[in-house]
Amino acid sequence: MVFNRLCDPTSKLGCLRWLDTVAIPEMPTGIEHHHLLRAMDALMDNVDRVEAELARQIRPLVDRDLTIVFYDLTTVRIHGEGEVEDDLRAYGMNKEVGGIARQFVLGVVQTAEGLPLMHTVHPGNVAETKTLQAMLATVLQRFPIERVILVADRGLLSLDNIGALTDLAKEGGRTLEFILAVPARRYAELVDTFRALTFDDAGLAEASFAGHRLIVSHDPCRAEEQTARRRARIAELEAMAEKMVAKLDAQDAGKTARGRRASDRGACSRLGRAVSEAEMSRFIKPDVTADRFSWSVDEAAVAEAQLFDGKLALITNAPDLTPADAVMRYRALADIERGFRVLKADIEIAPVHHRLPDRIRAHALICFLALVLYRVMRMRLKSKGHSASPRTALDLLERIQQHVARIGPATKTTLTRQQPEQLDLFEALSLKTPF
Repeated sequence: MVFNRLCDPTSKLGCLRWLDTVAIPEMPTGIEHHHLLRAMDALMDNVDRVEAELARQIRPLVDRDLTIVFYDLTTVRIHGEGEVEDDLRAYGMNKEVGGIARQFVLGVVQTAEGLPLMHTVHPGNVAETKTLQAMLATVLQRFPIERVILVADRGLLSLDNIGALTDLAKEGGRTLEFILAVPARRYAELVDTFRALTFDDAGLAEASFAGHRLIVSHDPCRAEEQTARRRARIAELEAMAEKMVAKLDAQDAGKTARGRRASDRGACSRLGRAVSEAEMSRFIKPDVTADRFSWSVDEAAVAEAQLFDGKLALITNAPDLTPADAVMRYRALADIERGFRVLKADIEIAPVHHRLPDRIRAHALICFLALVLYRVMRMRLKSKGHSASPRTALDLLERIQQHVARIGPATKTTLTRQQPEQLDLFEALSLKTPF
């Protein structure tokens, strides 16, 4: 099932059809659908041993002195309407559909080199900040790393989390440091700090926040784009409001005779909905108490929002990281997003049709194992200077065919002749050439 996810992801029934088209050494005959389901159950019965062995295999690839650990979460859509005990399926904001959907939450931890260390599975309505402590405790237990720098997105920042994580590392006599993005909801606490910042030629500045280092990166081009976009949206809403005023004035002057009569209260309500849908409620204020339809633009709020345009605010306790290094480390978090794209596009983790919690966890583990193989392939290809991606490599290698000829009691098995590009791939992946 892991190889199927890596090579040609399908459902469990599709996996059976796939088995008829591939040759796997020592593969028993007569595999049926219930065998695959029982294998998933057996996987969960032995999940601790499987994960311990996986950690043992990965451990030599991890730097014991210092490891940059990236952690992020994604949502995975899941089908099914019924409910079961300890159900992982819950309704939450799904990142794929951009709305409410039934789902579970998948967390992935990986190194700066893109090597996945572990994964976590949570109910679909879990708060992101509540997943962090258990994850890091497991990482520290499985991997003997002396110094860990945790890099996570803004949804995972909680000052309570920071204190608990620091205490957790101290219990093991290790150093835990972090680079976390400050969420936008906390920017209001930074207005005075941002006004006092002086950026260097690289667009970097440093201050303090909540007793830790605050590093701010400023991109003038992005700031200009964000400011222009906000101003344009405000102008659109004001133009819409002016049209409403013109209609109301014409109606009062008796120049409109057709259609329903507009009202000041109705115009105020329509503008309020439009402002809310555009997420501009901070800036445009319809006056709901006035007798006649009116509104105002809060220029102070617009100026305050403009103060944060093009800026990335990071909080860290790493004393020896320069601001440039901290920003570079955080931006490397995008690689874990690429891992999620591999899970969703190449490995096709979603949608999930299982309903039992352990079957869902088994499905997630199978997909995670496929992701580990995918990333190890990528690391080996990159280290050998090979230009092929894992997907391209698999597509090239699947062209190798096995032929079985039976003449009387004799059976002859041969492979098609490997092409030079296929032989190069076997060498780059440190694999024996099949004969």
